[in-house]
Amino acid sequence: MVSSIILKQLNLNVMKTFKITTLLLVIILFTGTIARAQTATVNDSSSKSNSTTMKTYLIERDIPNAGKLTPEQLKAISQKSCSVLEHMGPKIQWIQSYVTGDKIFCVYKAENEDLIREHAKEGGFPANKITEISTTISPATAKE
Repeated sequence: MVSSIILKQLNLNVMKTFKITTLLLVIILFTGTIARAQTATVNDSSSKSNSTTMKTYLIERDIPNAGKLTPEQLKAISQKSCSVLEHMGPKIQWIQSYVTGDKIFCVYKAENEDLIREHAKEGGFPANKITEISTTISPATAKE
């Protein structure tokens, strides 16, 4: 009886770890590619007028031991995220993510916050906090 309860708990923990791992893989593997795509998208959009405005969001995802996920786990997470994004269409884009000890911080462009929540739900990813980014600064800002 006790052993079956323990086995059920282990199965739940394995599934939770797999989902987290899948998310992290998606995020890390495509970070560089997405950043380059963002530059191209920004350059393209400045020469064309868009009928909709994409806002930039920072998503905070609480994922215990995120920093300990293996490259294979992070790849699986990245693939899942990209699959969901492909299904959702061009109104949402993943730009870049940062993996820390127990969190992943993701930068997305989307028409609205609801699309961020939909992506998280469809992918099985947490979206504990979503913040719209009003502007960005960098060392280049000091020189302008």
